[in-house]
Amino acid sequence: MADTGKSHTAANFQITGPDGGRPNAAFRLLVLGIASLGAAAFLFFFRDNLNDAFLLVMLGVLAMVGVFYLFASAIGFVQVAKSSRPEDIGRSFVDAMDEGICILDEKGGIVYANSAYCGLTGAASLEDLRTPETVLSKHDDAANAVYRLANNAIRGLEADEEFRLNTGLSEEFSGPRWYRASTRLLRMPGREGELRVWRLADISKERDHQEQTFLELQKAIDHLDQAPVGFYSSNAEGRIQYINATLANWLGVDLTTFQPGSMSVEEIVVGDGVALLSSPRPEAGTARISVVDVEMAKADGVSLPVQLIRRIQVDRDGHSGPTRAIVLNRSEGVDLESISGRSEVRFTRFFNSTPMAIAAVDSEGRLLRTNAPFLSLFAAVTDSDAVEGGIKFEALLDRDAAERFRKAFTAACNNQAKIEPFDTVLNPGPDERHLRVFVNAVTGHQDADDDTAEEAAIVYAMDTTEQKALEGQMAQSQKMQAVGQLAGGIAHDFNNVLTAIIMASDLLLANHRPSDPSFPDIMNIKQNANRAASLVRQLLAFSRRQTLRPEVLALTDVLADLRMLLSRLAGTGVDLQIEHGRDLWPVKADLGQFEQVIVNLTVNARDAMPNGGNIAIRTRNVDEAESKTFGYRGMEAGDYVLIEVEDTGTGIPPDVLEKIFEPFFTTKEVGKGTGLGLSMVYGIVKQTGGFIYADAEEGKGSTFRIFLPRHTASETDVPVERADTDVADKKRDLSGSATVLLVEDEDAVRMGGVRALTSRGYTVHEASSGVEALEIMEELEGKVDIVVSDVVMPEMDGPTLLAELRKTHPDIKFIFVSGYAEEAFSKNLPEDAKFGFLPKPFSLKQLATTVKEMLEDGSG
Repeated sequence: MADTGKSHTAANFQITGPDGGRPNAAFRLLVLGIASLGAAAFLFFFRDNLNDAFLLVMLGVLAMVGVFYLFASAIGFVQVAKSSRPEDIGRSFVDAMDEGICILDEKGGIVYANSAYCGLTGAASLEDLRTPETVLSKHDDAANAVYRLANNAIRGLEADEEFRLNTGLSEEFSGPRWYRASTRLLRMPGREGELRVWRLADISKERDHQEQTFLELQKAIDHLDQAPVGFYSSNAEGRIQYINATLANWLGVDLTTFQPGSMSVEEIVVGDGVALLSSPRPEAGTARISVVDVEMAKADGVSLPVQLIRRIQVDRDGHSGPTRAIVLNRSEGVDLESISGRSEVRFTRFFNSTPMAIAAVDSEGRLLRTNAPFLSLFAAVTDSDAVEGGIKFEALLDRDAAERFRKAFTAACNNQAKIEPFDTVLNPGPDERHLRVFVNAVTGHQDADDDTAEEAAIVYAMDTTEQKALEGQMAQSQKMQAVGQLAGGIAHDFNNVLTAIIMASDLLLANHRPSDPSFPDIMNIKQNANRAASLVRQLLAFSRRQTLRPEVLALTDVLADLRMLLSRLAGTGVDLQIEHGRDLWPVKADLGQFEQVIVNLTVNARDAMPNGGNIAIRTRNVDEAESKTFGYRGMEAGDYVLIEVEDTGTGIPPDVLEKIFEPFFTTKEVGKGTGLGLSMVYGIVKQTGGFIYADAEEGKGSTFRIFLPRHTASETDVPVERADTDVADKKRDLSGSATVLLVEDEDAVRMGGVRALTSRGYTVHEASSGVEALEIMEELEGKVDIVVSDVVMPEMDGPTLLAELRKTHPDIKFIFVSGYAEEAFSKNLPEDAKFGFLPKPFSLKQLATTVKEMLEDGSG
């Protein structure tokens, strides 16, 4: 109970109604005496009817009793003790309280007020007594509080208010005072309505104590803020809850904007120093003090060498608790006045900042001390508690590497100068880390007087994971490039052979009717030549030298058109589902080649599920931010349209997964696969500018992901015109009378071309090289309507021939013939060069059609 600071001398006031009092004890004695005398008088007047002896005795006794009590009461000799009822005890308790109590009836009249209330309000008599509303309303500072209390009391609610007055409620206090007022409702048995109980207390001393405590706390915080060392505290998650001004000034942190938990310890500790912060945790229910040397990052990016003295706490359940740390600025020479101290700082910074993991081991190979990169590198196979406990270094390695370490360690203990490093792998699996380990001798470690006597050797470990990955990627790239070059070269020669075979077959078929016995044989020759041409196209697709006709595609429509074909290819035992992404971005690709990619992946998925299963083809957009999360090597960040082909088949073993895109690699039986399917898919996707990756797990199926770059529309986009049907070609007249110069180094191809064009009415001049073509052009004085030339030729290739002819005949019509993609040579031509293109192998009809179209093109 708050002390009001004065003794209450005023008596309490009790206001009661007519029936509010109770009989007095003396009054009861008086009544008893009168009753006794009355009884004696009655016996005296009616003595004739009673026994004389009995009457005399009774009269005497009653008279004596009555007179005695009357006389004793008059002189105060006999007193009757007052009864102690519960309401008397409660009234005495309330009157003795230091807190003022004032009880009002439902009309606002005062029913009771204790002495403390009288003292607080300065009421010395009943005439001075006022209700709390009346007393407090005189002070403007309390008016709002009184209004709220009175309203709550009227509504039957309890309420409390605290307020400060410039002067006290009584004249005894002239200075500012703090008061607490509250209202409560009281219901009395046998009384209608509710009484309102006001409580009023002077809490000035309590507030003075709180203000003093707050000032002391402010001083303590100011002392901590201005301390010559830094300080911070963090919670169990490592979020900083408090940082003093000294450390904030060192790091460039603005305390006016700092919010508890807005930054973490890991954000301000540089590099592998974070690993040191996860130093051995204390046992459950204990705390530990550790000292570590790390570097912190300033707001401007400059590192600050510091020493942390941290107190780490762990609760009984083993959960990390708050951490408090003192930060010493090593750059300012704190505790480093001597030269040796400054050298220690430089060494500590070097030791923990080097990218190489370093550890000192004793004569038994146990770890004595490590740097931060060591803890970070070996975190996957051990913890800092084990390092602190002196674990043997060989226990962190596999069996083969441990044996090599023991040999190197023995050599180091014998002070051998040259010790070969060895390579090993940590945590084999998806997260494996490749290491190169060096073991060096410590000179003089056998000297008992040397400070380094406990160190038998120094172990260095270098993380070579990225280097190994790059080496593997480079080797694979070189192998694929070599195979691609080989495939491209073979494809060129095969194209010439197949072109000659197909053209010769066409010439034979032109001279044989279907009823001729040799007609089926000729058709068989042409069909197998076309089949061989398909294999050549797959080789060119892998080597990315095929001819593409890219156009802007809406993949939702493309896959919808393919659905029926894919369902037939998947078969009845396979459930094919196509899930279209919403609002897919457009892509630019060759429609036919893209369809071939989806068909090939669907067939492969079907073959991986001999007992049936599910194939899901899904599409969706992948923005630049999400593309970074996939973590695929070689894929640049950007906007892509993702096509996923997932099956529930047998999966792909890891050793096979590395080779699936290599040409001629297949896991199928002999005669059931060429090994060119996925290599063709790989080449088409790459030539389109996209990426393809495969993820698989044995027994759980495979997923192929194709990332095609998002196409942004531009003015240079020209719709690709597709050939209609063979009906249109049959109706077209392919004859002509123009003069054609055919340049081809392959005799069989050149002879077939000459016969094909001559049979259509053209005048054909032939040349076996570019140089010969220039000579013929000069002989004909330039009277040539069109030149049909191979691209790859000895002495002078096709693009060089076109450049030479344009010098004297700038408007010459020109058609390139090649088994390679048009883009392979067109980039070396002038931007304004106009030419046609005919891919090898081709038929007589295709050659005649291309020449006819080029001649009819007025823009040529």
